[in-house]
Amino acid sequence: MPDSQPQPPKNPDGEAAGGADGAAGPAAPDWSALVLCGARLADGRTVDVRLSGGTIEAVGTPGSLVPGTRVDLNGYLLLPAPAEPHAHTDTALTADADAAGPVPHTLEDVQRRTTEAALLHLGHGATALRSHVRIGDVQGLRSLEAVLLARRALRGLTDLTAVAVPRLLTGAAGADGLAMLRDAVKMGATVIGGCPDLDPDPTGYAETVLEIAAEHGCAVDLHTDGDDPARLARLAAMAGRLRPGVTLGPCGGLARLPHDLAVRAAEQLAAAGVGVVCLPQGDCCALEQREARVSRCAPVRLLRAAGVAVAAGSGALRDAANPVGRGDPLEAAYLLASRGELRPYEAYDAVSTAARAALGLPRVRVEAGFPAELLAVRGESVAGVLSLAYSRTVVHRGRVVARTSAVREYCDSAAVIALDLPRQSARGGGSGGGMA
Repeated sequence: MPDSQPQPPKNPDGEAAGGADGAAGPAAPDWSALVLCGARLADGRTVDVRLSGGTIEAVGTPGSLVPGTRVDLNGYLLLPAPAEPHAHTDTALTADADAAGPVPHTLEDVQRRTTEAALLHLGHGATALRSHVRIGDVQGLRSLEAVLLARRALRGLTDLTAVAVPRLLTGAAGADGLAMLRDAVKMGATVIGGCPDLDPDPTGYAETVLEIAAEHGCAVDLHTDGDDPARLARLAAMAGRLRPGVTLGPCGGLARLPHDLAVRAAEQLAAAGVGVVCLPQGDCCALEQREARVSRCAPVRLLRAAGVAVAAGSGALRDAANPVGRGDPLEAAYLLASRGELRPYEAYDAVSTAARAALGLPRVRVEAGFPAELLAVRGESVAGVLSLAYSRTVVHRGRVVARTSAVREYCDSAAVIALDLPRQSARGGGSGGGMA
């Protein structure tokens, strides 16, 4: 793509501003802007990127842009920021507590866990996060209230969206869940979710969710293992009227179906405009009560070949479903690439562009006019950063909101000196620049 440059300022008459002789003069530096200097792009170019007002204002060759506050990204690969399309922040970081006794679900506990989990995701690069929050049972709407409080407190650092997840919605037992779901939407849940597989009437559950979502203009994000082709076909048929606002995940059961049935199910989802969020690290807590089985990732290549939009999420973050979950989008991409489901750049797209699309967020490209949602990772290629993604700088709404710096040095031995092994130190690889 050609370098993009800011337009010269104009006077009130519409002509380019200049000196007394009419020649264009230098524009005064806008020190509120941020200039990312010396970053490498995925296409191999080295550029400076100027950010202003939450938007990428210009991309140009190094040293060509109007000055601003500078962040040195020499040695870093600059990419569209990831997004986390499938998290459970209300139960995150509870693996140790769960082993010691009941997990506390007070307002303060859930808000603290949500805040800490969101910041962990942010530190890894995810500037937007969708959290599935259980409602009903003894917690009522307390966990949702806590997540919404955390969302307000985190505004400006990360974009957090709450998904209301009722347990039951059908029959007499589901009456309370249905009433609570309506209350959750009024409170501020902008997405409706849940797990139809755990309701006595899975089809009725899904139909109820879709009806309420249509009534309130909400998106839908349902948990399902996807191991029942007939159930998926019915869900796809019902979801068509909400196109394109319906997402399913993690759909690991699709990988256990015979190939022809899996292909047919994928084609039906694609025709209905239903997206899939896979979880390469394994199932999440919403499916933990299903029968014991070997957890598998959804068949990503098969789904994509059928035309299904597939994003990848992290799922469990150190809770009952996965005591060692990391909440790292780049790990999800790494797992997709290492298992041969996708090529490295496709795997990164699944946690960035595709994940943002699943959340209904605008597309990000490192070009003028696009949102300034960016991740800089030390490395030279997408494959390289998926393999060794240690040092990261995260940009949200045009400012640096998180930075992780890793230092690697080897002792001065003859073997190290002879091989000239690479080092990552605080003096190299673009650690300069301040938080903006």
